[in-house]
Amino acid sequence: MSKTTGEREPESQRRPKKRMLWVLFVGGAVLAWGSYGVLVHQGQMQLGNPMKALLCVGGAYFLLGVIIPVASLSAQGGLGEFARPGLIMATAAGAMGAIGAICIIYAFRSGGLPVYVMPLVFGGAPIVNVLLAMVMHPPKSAINPLLYLGFLLASVGAAMVLYFRPTA
Repeated sequence: MSKTTGEREPESQRRPKKRMLWVLFVGGAVLAWGSYGVLVHQGQMQLGNPMKALLCVGGAYFLLGVIIPVASLSAQGGLGEFARPGLIMATAAGAMGAIGAICIIYAFRSGGLPVYVMPLVFGGAPIVNVLLAMVMHPPKSAINPLLYLGFLLASVGAAMVLYFRPTA
């Protein structure tokens, strides 16, 4: 309610801070995934075996991705039914995350360094994301040609990061 008129305020005026809260979470993902390659490579080197590093990654996924949601859903009474299509898609997403982690670990095992591997991964992943999103959710209007320029710039940006990287 408005303090002056007693009328109900529009939703956009009642909670303006929540609209941009997602940006903080994007920042968290950038920090987490941006540090992932360097940390998993270092752990792999210190453990002496990439499979030990993958096991540790899996343990962290289990703790953070299983224990916390189970506890939270249990507290909310939400551990009941799961819609089959959502269950399949979310499980496929988890598999893609795990496959990505395995591929990164094998890239390091095969001689790649984080300074090479991660710019290629993070330069290519947004392109794949947009293309897959367009297949799953076809655009309702003509594709702006600048999208293709964006693909090119993302590729060139990843290449520039690799070319001008600091010497490790």
